[in-house]
Amino acid sequence: MENLLFLNLGTTEIFILILVGVIPFILTVYCLFDITRSTFKEPLNKLLWVVIVIFVPLMGSILYLIIGRSQKKSFHSVQN
Repeated sequence: MENLLFLNLGTTEIFILILVGVIPFILTVYCLFDITRSTFKEPLNKLLWVVIVIFVPLMGSILYLIIGRSQKKSFHSVQN
């Protein structure tokens, strides 16, 4: 792969930039989108997860995916 002319970056540097920058950004945006579209068992949890994901993006997103998703109301309980 050719170096980027204006940045003089090779393949390895581009790969590292993607891992360090783009993937955490996409993960954070996904989590924020999922939080805002979801209904939680406790309404305050939605605000709490938004704050955590915004102020601690990578760790907050990972914690939300592990812990926070189980705090959402199930689809069947939302309909009833």
